[in-house]
Amino acid sequence: MRYPVGVQAASSNESSFCCRQAARAHEEHTGVNAADAFTHSRGRLRTSTFSGMPRAKTAQSFRDLLCDQVRHEFTASQQYIAIAVWFDDHDLPRLASHFYAQAVEERNHAMMIVRYLLDRDWGVRIPGVDEVRGDFEAPTEPIALALSQEKIVTTQIEALFRAARSEGDVLGEQFMLWFLKEQVEEVAAMNTLLTIAERAGKDWFQIEDHLARERVGDQGEDSSAPTAAGGAL
Repeated sequence: MRYPVGVQAASSNESSFCCRQAARAHEEHTGVNAADAFTHSRGRLRTSTFSGMPRAKTAQSFRDLLCDQVRHEFTASQQYIAIAVWFDDHDLPRLASHFYAQAVEERNHAMMIVRYLLDRDWGVRIPGVDEVRGDFEAPTEPIALALSQEKIVTTQIEALFRAARSEGDVLGEQFMLWFLKEQVEEVAAMNTLLTIAERAGKDWFQIEDHLARERVGDQGEDSSAPTAAGGAL
């Protein structure tokens, strides 16, 4: 059949337009560019790898996050030891004592999680720790680092609680409630200590005087705390 001049071209353009519309609709519906979705190979269409598409991250399970948290807590303990040693080396015994106690507290947190993993028969492998910092110029630096660390741990504990809730693990939720409460106290106490250090300026012994007069934090004394594997120190 012969078409009048211009008709066939218009029909071809219309077909091309429809294909583009269909491709656009496919992309809007699936988020996948239709041109990337298929490639020609040996005379047939085959699905290709969406190399240009960002891969969705698989959420870690509550158990996996707990195992990671064991490392985080031991790393926090090691960091507090490094801070305590710096204060000890600069003849600031009350600050040193405070952070030695904080190191023990973080160690106990790790062992509480270990005990929980054992009680749930999930198994546990004790990991190594990450690198820590031990060089500072003034007391405000290690205290600011400690505050930042506590805020990071708070974020990690929140993620654990959300993971337990998303999995419908009510036992896991209940376990994490104590840690959420603990982090409120930890952040508040470290924030107060940093404020005192900043006000003291170059007179470092003002911080020592404050610690001699005032109790900062609960010093790890909480009868409602979960049981630690091997007993809390």
